[in-house]
Amino acid sequence: MGNPVGWFEIYVQDMERAKAFYQKVFQTELARLGVEDDSEMWAFPGEMTSYGAPGALVRMKGCPSGGNATLVYFSCQDCAVEAGRVAQAGGKIAREKFAIGEYGFVALALDPDGNMFGLHSMA
Repeated sequence: MGNPVGWFEIYVQDMERAKAFYQKVFQTELARLGVEDDSEMWAFPGEMTSYGAPGALVRMKGCPSGGNATLVYFSCQDCAVEAGRVAQAGGKIAREKFAIGEYGFVALALDPDGNMFGLHSMA
């Protein structure tokens, strides 16, 4: 099966706030995806031929944010760096950087919509 995740979506209520948060934490720009329904989607940078899964922020009527049971981990050089930007961007740290043995380190954070996400690094 290879890597089982092919795409991810993070549901939000306030798209401008969510975009500002993720762009600040990851020091990147999101790009609007053209969709034909009443959804609004902004994609994280990604390459379909590279390791990992691309994904987007989504605002869709009837799909609430927060309280979900799926956790997305973003790859980082040092997850403490991105974790250090979370609070100033409007989110909260749920758990500071900690070791996960031979698999490196992770930190857990909450975005302004209450979505928990992970930060992963080998250093």
